[in-house]
Amino acid sequence: MKNTTKFSIWYFLSILGGMLFLETLFFSGPNMKEMSYNDFRENLDKGKIEQIVISDEKIYGKVKKEEDSTEIDQQLQKVEAQEAAEAEGDTATANTRSGLWHLNPEGKSTPWSMRLNYEKRKEELARQFYVIKLDDKDLVHDLQVKGIDYKGVIENDWLGNFISNWVVPFLILIFIWGFFMRRMTKGGGMGGGGNNYLNVGKSKAKIYASDAEHLHDFNDVAGCDEAKQELAEVVDFLKNSEKYTDLGAKIPKGILLVGPPGTGKTLLAKAVAGEAGVHFYALSGSDFVEMFVGVGAARVRDLFTQAKAKSPCIIFIDELDAIGKSRGSNGMSGNDERENTLNQLLVEMDGFAADQTVIVLGATNRPEILDKALLRPGRFDRQVQVDRPDLNGRLMILKVHSGKIKLGDNVNLEEIAAQTAGFVGADLANLCNEAALLAAREGKTEVHHHHFFDAFERVVAGLEKKNAVINEAEKRTVAYHEAGHAIVGHFTKGADPVRKVSIVPRGSGALGYVLQAPTEDRFLMSKEELIGKIKGLLGGRAAEEIKFGVVSTGASNDLEKVASIVRSMLTVYGMSDHFPNLSLQKEGQNNFLGNGGQSIRRSEDLEKQIDQESLAIIAKCYEETKEFLKERNDDLEKLAGILLEKEILDESDVNRILGPRLVEHD
Repeated sequence: MKNTTKFSIWYFLSILGGMLFLETLFFSGPNMKEMSYNDFRENLDKGKIEQIVISDEKIYGKVKKEEDSTEIDQQLQKVEAQEAAEAEGDTATANTRSGLWHLNPEGKSTPWSMRLNYEKRKEELARQFYVIKLDDKDLVHDLQVKGIDYKGVIENDWLGNFISNWVVPFLILIFIWGFFMRRMTKGGGMGGGGNNYLNVGKSKAKIYASDAEHLHDFNDVAGCDEAKQELAEVVDFLKNSEKYTDLGAKIPKGILLVGPPGTGKTLLAKAVAGEAGVHFYALSGSDFVEMFVGVGAARVRDLFTQAKAKSPCIIFIDELDAIGKSRGSNGMSGNDERENTLNQLLVEMDGFAADQTVIVLGATNRPEILDKALLRPGRFDRQVQVDRPDLNGRLMILKVHSGKIKLGDNVNLEEIAAQTAGFVGADLANLCNEAALLAAREGKTEVHHHHFFDAFERVVAGLEKKNAVINEAEKRTVAYHEAGHAIVGHFTKGADPVRKVSIVPRGSGALGYVLQAPTEDRFLMSKEELIGKIKGLLGGRAAEEIKFGVVSTGASNDLEKVASIVRSMLTVYGMSDHFPNLSLQKEGQNNFLGNGGQSIRRSEDLEKQIDQESLAIIAKCYEETKEFLKERNDDLEKLAGILLEKEILDESDVNRILGPRLVEHD
C-alpha cells in the first residue's frame, strides 16, 4: 500500500520549538538582577565590586563575598573532607553518619555537601548584577585605581539573533512554500480549474458518469433527425456490441460532427452518452495546449489512459480544429507544440485494443482546415453533418424550448418557425427566452404571439430606441429611404414579404429598417431572384436620390450586402456573362462561419474583368430601380408620409397602402 505523508504546519512548529529550546539551553545566560547606576558607582567607590564585564549596552558585575558566604565555604570544605574520610574508612576523622546527612523538604535523606553546594550556587547568583551602560568617561580610570578585574566583550543578544537569523527566515520560507503549494495544488483532477503546475500533464476533461444529470437523451435534441439517426447506430453498438462483432463489423473509432455554430453539436454528443449509458469525457481542443512544451501530448496520453480504464466510454473534443489543423509543409508555417499534440492524438486513436470500446466524437465548424491524417478511415472515419434546421426542424426545436414557457392561446409556433428561416437551435432558444423576458417585463402571466414577434425583431434588428431624438430632415430622409426598400421589395419577383417597416432607431445602429421574412425555406435561387435582391437593397438610396437629389450615408450596410451578392454571383455561382460556369471558390471551402473563405488564385486580367462586370451589374440594377420608383412615385410619397406620421407599419398596413403583392416567385 502506498504510504502518503500529508503536510502539516505542526511539523514546522515542532522543529521551531526544538530549536528554540536548544538555543535557550546552550546560549542563554543566568537571570541577573538589575542595579541602578548610582548604586553601582557607590559600591564601586566603597570597594564592594569584585569583577566587571563591559559590553556595548550593559555592564555586568559581581559584588564581593559577605562573611557568611565565607562560612559556607568553610563548612563545605569540612563536610567534603568528612565524606572523603568516610569513603576511605577513616572512622577516626569522620563524624557519625547522621552528621553527614540531612532531610530535604521532600522528606528524603541527602548528603550535606549537596545542600551546601546548592547554597553556594545560590549565593553566587545573588552576587551577580547588571547595569545599563551610560556615557561615563571616568569609569575605566576608576576601575584601574580600585584594582578591579574588568574586561570588555561584544554582547551576544541570543534571543534577537535567534529571531532574526532563524525564526524570521524560517517563517518566510514556510510562507513562500505554502503559497506555491496552494498555487500548484489549486484545481487538480479532471476538469479542475486554476493553474495546476504539479498536474500540468493531466487531462482537463470533465467526466460525466453514465447517470449524470448534465447528460441528455435524443428527446432533448430536435431539428437534426438525420444526424440523430447516424449517431443512433453508435448508441446501439455501445449497448449491443455483440450484434456487430459477431458479423465482423467494427464501429467507427471517431465521428466528426460538422456544422455551423449553434446547431447542437455538443448537445448531440451529450445525448449519445446519455442514451448509451456510458462515461462521457468532454473537453475543448484548446484544453490540450499550454505554454509548456510537451504538455499537449502528455494530456492526450492521460486522457486516453483514463478513457481506456473506463471502457466503454465516449471522448468528446469540441472545437477540434484548435489542435487538428493541417500540418504545414515547411517548418516556418508549423507549430511544434500543436503538431506534437496532433501526432499524439493520431497515435492514440490508432492504439485501441480489441477489448477497449472508446469512441471519439469531435465537433468543428471548420472541417476544411483539418489534417488529412485525422480524417482518414480508422480515425475520424465518419462525418455527420449537423446543418441549419429546416421549417419542420425549427418547429420541433421551438416545441422543445417553449415547453418550459407558459404560452398563450394565440401563439402560433408554425408561423414563428416560418419567419425564422436561417435560425439555428441556439437562436431559437434565445428567441423563446427573449419572448418570456418581454412578457415578464409587461407583467403578463403568459407569453403571447406578439412577444415572439417583438423578440424576433429585437434579435434581428437590435433594441428599439424609442427615446432617441433625430432632427426632422434626417427623419424625412430615413422615411423615404425605408419606403423605397419596402416598395421595391413588395413588388420584386422572388423577394420575401415585407413584414414590418419602421423609422424608429435600433440598437444595431440602424435609423430605420424593413423587415422581410420568408414564408417557406428556399434552397435554390435563380440569377433573376438574386438581381431582385440587389434591387431591393438599392431601393433606399434610389428613393433618396429621386426625392432629394442627393444621397446619404444611410445605405452603407445595403451597399456592403450588394457587393457581397454580386461577388458571389461571379466567383462562386458561375453567373457571369463573360466567363460563365466558372467558380473561383477554393476546394473544400465551407461557409459555416459566414466569411466565404479564400478564393483560388486568378490572373490580374480575370480580376479586372470581375471588377468591371460587378460595376456594370450594380449600375444597371441601380438605374432600373430608380426608373421603377419613379413610376411608383405616388406610392413612395404616400408610404413615406404615413411612416412619418405613424413611424411603424406592419404587414397589413403595407398591403393596404400598396395593394397586394402581384409578383410571386415560381
